[in-house]
Amino acid sequence: MKVPCALTIAGSDSSGGAGVQADLKTFAALGVHGLCVVTAITAQNTRGVDATFELPPEFVTQQLDTIMRDFEVEWAKTGMLSNVGIIRAVKAGAKRYRLHLIVDPVMVSATGAPLLREDALEALTKLLARAELVTPNVPEAERLAGFKIRSKADMRRAARTISKLGPQAVLVKGGHLKGREVVDVLYAGRKFKEFKSPRVTSQPTHGTGCSFASAITAELAKRANLHEAISNAREFIEGAIENRLKVGKGVMPVNQMAALFLSAEKGRALEEVWQAAQLLAEDPEFVKLLPEVGSNIAMALPGAEKTSDVVGLSGRIVRVGDRARLTGFPKLGGSKHVANLVLTAMGYDRRIRAGLNIRFSEGILRLCKKLGLSVSEFDRSREPRDVKTMVWGTERAIKKIGKVPQVIFDRGAPGKEAMIRLLGDSPIEVAKLALRVARSFD
Repeated sequence: MKVPCALTIAGSDSSGGAGVQADLKTFAALGVHGLCVVTAITAQNTRGVDATFELPPEFVTQQLDTIMRDFEVEWAKTGMLSNVGIIRAVKAGAKRYRLHLIVDPVMVSATGAPLLREDALEALTKLLARAELVTPNVPEAERLAGFKIRSKADMRRAARTISKLGPQAVLVKGGHLKGREVVDVLYAGRKFKEFKSPRVTSQPTHGTGCSFASAITAELAKRANLHEAISNAREFIEGAIENRLKVGKGVMPVNQMAALFLSAEKGRALEEVWQAAQLLAEDPEFVKLLPEVGSNIAMALPGAEKTSDVVGLSGRIVRVGDRARLTGFPKLGGSKHVANLVLTAMGYDRRIRAGLNIRFSEGILRLCKKLGLSVSEFDRSREPRDVKTMVWGTERAIKKIGKVPQVIFDRGAPGKEAMIRLLGDSPIEVAKLALRVARSFD
C-alpha cells in the first residue's frame, strides 16, 4: 500500500494535544504517512507548559538527514522553532532537500506559554522566504506585520505585508476575532480569497493551529491544489474542534481522529440497529409487544449530545395483521423520542447507548419485574409545559431509583399512549431483552 509521506518539524507536547503528536495524528487521519523531526521537548498538560528542553540544532539536522536518506518527502510543516540555531538548521535543511514548507509560526501555546525566544523572531521572518504558505493566527500576524488586527480589512493588510517577507502565500486565520463566523484570509498570487464558516465554539482549544497546518500539508502531499487543501483542512479542523476531547482539567484538545472514529461508529450503529430491527420484525412473538404507534429502536454514537448523533429507524416496526413489519431504514436522526431517551440515560451512565419502546400493559410490566429487570417510572400527568417528554421523564425515572434502569414506563395521559421503554448497551442486547419478554408473555 503506497501512501504519500509528510514531515513535521516541531516540538513534542507531552499532553498529546498539540505539537508533533497532533501533527502525526492529523497525517494518519488524512491517509498520509507522518514523519517527524523533534525540535524541543515540553513538559506540559492542558493547563500549561511547565518546562521546555530545546534540542541542539545539530541533532535537529541529524534527524532530518536520516529521514531524507530513506523517505520521499516533498511537503513539510514547521511548528515550534524556539531559537535562532534551530530555525537556521531547519532553513538550511529545507533548502538542501528542496522541501515545500508550510510554516506555522508558533509563538505562544494555547495556555499562554511562550514557545519562541524574543531574539528568534527575526530569524523566523527570514525562514518565511522559503515557505510555500505561512499560517499565522491573529496575534502571530500582528507580530509579523507590526500592527494591530481588529477587522477583516486589517487581516487583508497584514497578509499583504507578511507576503513581502517572501512566502508564496499567506493565510491569516481569523479565529481570534470576535463574531459568529470565522473568516480566514488567503493572499496568493496577488489575489485574496476568503474562507468562511460558522464558529464552532467560543472557548479556546488546544492543538488547533498545529492540526490545521498539518491538515493543509497532508492535502498538499496528496496533490490537492492550495485552495482545495485549505478547504479540506478547514472541514477537518471544524470536525476536530466540534468533537474536542473532554480530557484534562484545562484547555480541551481538538480530536484529530474524530472523522475516522465517527465514520466507523456510524457504520457500526447503522448495522447494529438494522440487525436488531430485523431480529424483532422477523420474530412472530414480538408482535405482542407492539404499541399502537409502533416501535423504534435507536443507538447513540459515543459522546452523542443531540438527536442527530443517534441512529434510529426512519420509519417504525408496526403491526400488519398478526405480524410485525419493518418500515424505513436506520439513519442518523431517525428517532426523536427514543433518541432523547437514550441521550438522557447516557448522561447518567455512558455505557447505555441503545433503547426501544414497546407496548404498556400491567401484565408486561409484572413480567419485566418477575424477570429481575430494574424498573422505574414517571408520571406524565405531572409533566411541565415546554419540556421534552423523554428528557424530563427519563431524568425523573433515573433519579427515583438512583441509577439508570433497564425498564422505564409511564401510564400515559390524555391523548398520549402509555409506554414501556427498554435500555441497554447495544441494539442487539435490547432486542434480545424484548424477545425474552415477548416469549415469556402470554
